[in-house]
Amino acid sequence: MSASALPIQPTPGAPSPQQVDEARTAFTASLLSAGTSTVQSDLQARAGDLHANAAAIDKQEQELLKETKNLGNESDKWQKLVDDGARGVKETGDVQNWAEMLERDLCVLEDTMAMTEEGGTTASAPNRRRQ
Repeated sequence: MSASALPIQPTPGAPSPQQVDEARTAFTASLLSAGTSTVQSDLQARAGDLHANAAAIDKQEQELLKETKNLGNESDKWQKLVDDGARGVKETGDVQNWAEMLERDLCVLEDTMAMTEEGGTTASAPNRRRQ
């Protein structure tokens, strides 16, 4: 008989092939279980963080909408103030223009009165018109 034809004899104290297969299967299952629970717990922690962050973002979004509305209201108030000021400046300009026109008319009347008092001669009437 050749050496390759001899059946393998278990050595005393060595595990049988069936025991090795059972041990390998148990070891593989424990590795898969340990790896899965670690990955699964990491994923669950991340999912929890995502949900917490989403809630915080929703709260911030609501606060931002509220503050944006408040800013719009404040902007409207400032715009009204600016419009009122512009209207006041325009009215002041209108009053100034009216006063200048009135002054010119009064100067014309004054010149006319002066000419009338002097006898109606335009050559002798000094130009009293103010600028």
